[in-house]
Formats: sequence, structure tokens, C-alpha cells
Amino acid sequence: MSMLPNSQEARDVAYQLHSYTNARAHQQAGPLVIERGEGPYVFDASGKRYFEAMAGLWSVGLGFNEKRLVEAAHKQMLALPFYHTFSAKSHGPSIDLAEKLVALAPVPMSKVFFTNSGSEANDTVLKLIAYRSNSLGQPQRKKIISRMRGYHGVTIASASLTGLPNNHRSFDLPLPNILHTGSPHFYKDGAPGESEEAFATRRAEELEALIQKEGPETIAAFFGEPVMGAGGVVVPPATYWEKIQAVLKKYDILLVADEVICGFGRTGKMFGCETYGIKPDVMVVSKQITSSYFPLSAIIMNDRMFEPIADESNRIGVLGHGFTAGGHPVGSAIALENLKIIEERGLVAHAAELGAYMQGKLRELTSHPLVGEVRGVGMIAAIELVLDKGRKTAAATPGAVGGMASRMLQERGVISRNMLDAIAICPPLIVTKAQIDELVAAISGVLNDMKAEVAKLTPA
Repeated sequence: MSMLPNSQEARDVAYQLHSYTNARAHQQAGPLVIERGEGPYVFDASGKRYFEAMAGLWSVGLGFNEKRLVEAAHKQMLALPFYHTFSAKSHGPSIDLAEKLVALAPVPMSKVFFTNSGSEANDTVLKLIAYRSNSLGQPQRKKIISRMRGYHGVTIASASLTGLPNNHRSFDLPLPNILHTGSPHFYKDGAPGESEEAFATRRAEELEALIQKEGPETIAAFFGEPVMGAGGVVVPPATYWEKIQAVLKKYDILLVADEVICGFGRTGKMFGCETYGIKPDVMVVSKQITSSYFPLSAIIMNDRMFEPIADESNRIGVLGHGFTAGGHPVGSAIALENLKIIEERGLVAHAAELGAYMQGKLRELTSHPLVGEVRGVGMIAAIELVLDKGRKTAAATPGAVGGMASRMLQERGVISRNMLDAIAICPPLIVTKAQIDELVAAISGVLNDMKAEVAKLTPA
């Protein structure tokens, strides 16, 4: 793009290093500068309107101009703009939010520990698991299992849990004691003639084989998203979670449910755990807890997790872990108001109803020659793009087809995100049927426009 000297775009290129961006390509292309938001739409510096089909980063449930959240922040800023939760200190908003989260949890939970992001939360869970194992006199029980294509964050430990190659390359990751088992993506990984249930059985058997190989006494926990998000919106096949949980129970392994994307209505239930009958020992929540109006995350744990940690803190004299802004009063106040709005407006039921409509409309695209699979649940979905439907393959360069679709959607006024050759759809919970129709029409138009362009790509 052509950037005027001293423009926002030029100054961005001059001074900022961006997340999930090719830094050299960015120096040539520059950023899309977003200046304001309105409902599910955002507007760039030139005034162009975009439908935010990713809810920002899977996270802005209430849209981009919810006044009640702004007012909640303002009110709390006036009363107590900051305080911490170190050294037995506390404040009303964090107390109220902890109580609310325990009450909302789909299974009996005991305590909440506040952090600032999903990555920090998952790092903290890893530390607390080690702390717990030492408390129980099981110092060998430190290995953690997550899944290929799973996403659990980008800090050193959480990025190790993440099962995506580009989160490991050149970062010298993963760390030792982090193991990965197979992805639950039936479309990609199912064997010819294999049923969904047979595939789920195979994945559970592979998990058990890994546990036995490593030694059950060395495995502390299993991390999993109810629905995989950044790994491609991978919806678990029938009976998958039932069978995985049976293996974990057999070997007394903790289950950590990463609800950072799924939580607070995204799957059509308050939590993804409810959608799939998951009974975790620990839940990690973030993103939609404040509609991302403020950085906040939380670890919700049961007594099986909490009690040994409390014992170890008593033995040592302190739990030597915490964050300056953990349980921030402003973030907690926003979260409480956000959850109140979700409940008052029936947005979980709305996500179930409108989500079913969205899934149906998107599945009408499956007959298109470039669409290999449409998958999703509630108000989260992905369209897998292919050049060869029979072989389920795209271009020789992974992400070339998906990147093309993402760019063309943006030109049409839709912000999405390609995860290699899958296009993610995750709109704010407040969307209407008409807005979903608008979104699907834009996607359909781009698919048709792509027919000529993909002919220039080398097939895989």
C-alpha cells in the first residue's frame, strides 16, 4: 500500500512489531487501522465499515460499543481504579466475580485465581499442577498431555501446550514434559471407511497408549479445548469426550478445560463443557468474560485441585505466584456487568438459536467446488477450503487458498481469519439473522470470485 509520510500507517510500520504477522511483509503492506466500532461492525481510518466476523479475537461478545460496559468501567475507576490481591488483600469486584464464576460453573468448583490472559492462566495452571504434585508427594507426576492443533496460548509454557508448529518454530519449544496426542479432527484424520465413533475410540486408545508408554504415575494432567479454536475450529466427533474422560479417570489424571474461546455462550451453552458433557477439574476462562473490553482471565478449580495447593502453601508459608493486575477491580467490574448483560438479554439461548441458523446457512456452501468441509457448533464455525475435494487438499503452499479468501473478504468489508486454509467465523453474540445473511452472501461471493484466481496456484 502507499503510505503517506507521518501517517498512522507509516508510523505503525516505523515503530510497532505485530503479533501473528510477517514483519517484513508488514513493512511493505502496512496495517489496517481501525478507529471505532458499532455493534458487530468496525470502521477503519477512511471510514470503511467491516463486519467483524471474528468478534475481534473470538472475544467481543457484546459488540464494539456496549455503553453499559463503559459505564461500569467509569464507575469503578472513580471508586477504586486499582488494587491487588496479594498478601490477603481483596476488593469487592474480585470477590463478587469469583463467587459468580463458581456459581456459573457446570460442575462443582471451589476457588478462582485471577490472571490477565488465557496464556497467563494456562501457564499458571501448569505451575499449580507441579505445586500440587509436590504437595501430594508425587514429584515424578509432572508430565502434561495436550493435543496436536490445540491452542493454549503463547507464553513459554502455554505455547508448549499449543500443538501448532509455527508456535514452536525458532522459539526452541516445546518445553520438556509437554506431550501431544492426536487431534480430534475427523475430516482430516479419520481413516477411509472409519466412523466418527470408531475414530473417537482410536484417539482414546492412542491417548491410553501414550500414558502407558510414559508411565501413568508421571502424567499429571490433560489439557483440551471443548472445541478447538485457533487450530481450525475443530468440533469433536461423537463420543470423543466421553471416551477421553474415561481414560483420564482410569489413570487419575486431572482434566483442564480451556474455555477461553468456548466460554460464556459461544457454543450455545454457557460453557463448552456443558455442550459436550465434560467434567473438568480446572476451567480456564478469558476473552468473552469481559467481551475483551479489559484484559482479564480466571482459573476456576475444584477441591481436588485446590486442597493440595492450600496444604503446600501452608507448608512453605506462601503461594509464591501472582500478577500485579490479577483480579483488577476495573476488569472485574466490567466482567460482572458483561455477565449480567449476557444473562439479561438471553444471549446464550440467542447464540444457540442464531448459531443453528448460521450453521445451516454456511452448510449450504458445501456444494461449492472450493469447499471441503463446513464445521462448527453454536456461533463458531470454519470453512475448509480445498482445490481437490476427493483428496481433501488445497495448494502446495499451505495457507495460500485461505489467505486469498481472507484478503478478498476484507476487500468486501468482512474481517475474518484464515487458519492455513480454513476460514474462521466467530461473530459477536449480538448478531442478527439479517447480519448472518449478509456475512454468508459475502463469503459466497468471494468463493465465486476465487474460482479464476485459484487456477494460478500450484495444487498440493
